[in-house]
Amino acid sequence: MARYRGPRLKVCRALGTVLPGMTTVATLERPYPPGEHGGRRRGKLSDYRIRLVEKQKLRFHYGVGEKQFKRYVAEATRRKGPTGKNLVSMLESRLDNVVWRLGLAPTIPAARQMVVHGHILINGKRVDRPSYQIKEGTEISIRAKSKEKPFIQERLEQSASRVRPSFLEFDPAAATGKMVVPPDPAEIPLDVNTQAVIEFYSQQL
Repeated sequence: MARYRGPRLKVCRALGTVLPGMTTVATLERPYPPGEHGGRRRGKLSDYRIRLVEKQKLRFHYGVGEKQFKRYVAEATRRKGPTGKNLVSMLESRLDNVVWRLGLAPTIPAARQMVVHGHILINGKRVDRPSYQIKEGTEISIRAKSKEKPFIQERLEQSASRVRPSFLEFDPAAATGKMVVPPDPAEIPLDVNTQAVIEFYSQQL
């Protein structure tokens, strides 16, 4: 499936929550599903629907296609330890997500654009793959020529006041960050039931 390019708030309303990776809004002005009948009272959600919504939260927040997301779940299942924790750790380790979490972009799509356009360096080498997995000790920096661009300078100024997760450290003056420890699933910036996500795929893998 191609990357989603449609209305982002529409997705948030359909899922009933703000997805901080997709939008900068703090709350939904219309906290009910879009459409003519969105505001009507709905019955109890089925177990399938609940699991589907939880899966879609993660998928849209991180901007991952269905096939790629399913591969993440399969890999998380193969790894040792809790599958849900493994899944979130891999998603949080994506380069585009790390760039966003460092405060260098307002959303994950904006961070993805920075990566694809070659503004980001990994251990001094340019990497233009948003799905690149960042490991403990990896250094993330901005290319020297890119630092001269006005929008990059503006984002560096804004990043100084950005609250970052404990597994990342960042020096705005040097425009350099690092993953100091593996991502902690407890610090994921949205409320999601990862067990429901794993159960959604339990019969498909």
